[in-house]
Amino acid sequence: MTYTTASMNALRTSGDELADATVATLFERGQVGTFNTLMRYVSTAGAPLPDGLPDVAREYLHATGAPPAWVDWGEMEKARLFFIDNNVHISTALSFAAMPACYLVPHVARLLATTHALDYPSKRMAETGQFTVHLMQPGAFEAGSAFIPAAQKVRLLHASIRHHLARDDRWDTDSLGVPICQEDLIGGQMFFSLLVLDSLHRLNIHMSAEGAQAYLYAWRVVGAMLGVDQSQVPTDMASARQFLDLYMLRHMGPSEDGARLTRQLTSLYEEIVPGTFFDPLVSALIRHLIGDTCADWLDVARTPWDTAVKAVPHLLGALESIEDRSPFAAWALDRLGHLTTVFELSSLTRGRVMHYAIPEHLKKDYGISATVPRTRRWTPPPPAAVPN
Repeated sequence: MTYTTASMNALRTSGDELADATVATLFERGQVGTFNTLMRYVSTAGAPLPDGLPDVAREYLHATGAPPAWVDWGEMEKARLFFIDNNVHISTALSFAAMPACYLVPHVARLLATTHALDYPSKRMAETGQFTVHLMQPGAFEAGSAFIPAAQKVRLLHASIRHHLARDDRWDTDSLGVPICQEDLIGGQMFFSLLVLDSLHRLNIHMSAEGAQAYLYAWRVVGAMLGVDQSQVPTDMASARQFLDLYMLRHMGPSEDGARLTRQLTSLYEEIVPGTFFDPLVSALIRHLIGDTCADWLDVARTPWDTAVKAVPHLLGALESIEDRSPFAAWALDRLGHLTTVFELSSLTRGRVMHYAIPEHLKKDYGISATVPRTRRWTPPPPAAVPN
């Protein structure tokens, strides 16, 4: 698939018809509070829906309660094994590259600032981490899993933000398109997939071409569960690179909201890192992964660690080489990575299960016009040509 400025503009005109209609009906009937209360008890796929759930919500949950029929389960298993092999590195890339990248899109940063929860970045990071961990569990799409209900709720959360902004006439649709439009949904999917892979490459993590492709595929499945139009989604590395590059060129830039959200994020990470000596490493790692221009746009501080952090890829590369040669080392490092990811997530959640809910109002001050074999070592696709 080839993307152009015109095709990308077309993606800004649509949201998610099913979720939007469901949320509109819940608000129209005054059933949002009831829905949120009852949905706290819906946390696993296949569980009986609670009595008293609004009919429109029940219909939505039935319609979205299964993965797409086209899923290749062999590819999904490759993605799960890739995650097991690289979980701590993926968590690092999500935290220090993908999340700041979201803040580099001014209209996305401003939109994220509309929800009260974004005053507490640990909640969003915990939700993102928990969502990814749920996705990569062996039975993520089977009865008893937590992933499908989480995806259903995130989809409604997006629809509720669109509903509020349209109802209150607080979004310039003519110039910005629909809030959380299809272009932004696919852009987010690229941030959490291809940009994560780019970051792993930058960290000198050894990845197989098969594993990287499977990870990209897994996020296509996620996108489908989140209401992304699959006819417009990149299906291979080359088209993913073209979309991501064009999306970044079209939208990325400095903004006060992006800088503020980044300050909240770095402060959160510094709280998790023991002591204060290593605090500057947080900013240095973000700057290393997203580059100086983007880091300056987000007001990421320059520190003496900016030079030292460049040694991290060499260290990780050495560990990866050991892992490649020794099955025991591979097992030990994978286990250490798992424990590190669990520690990070438990620190963010404070041991709690994160619940998604439809916000009943937005901020008042919002105003905008088996390990996959390491064969065929993966390298990022080259930059895409800029279309006319």
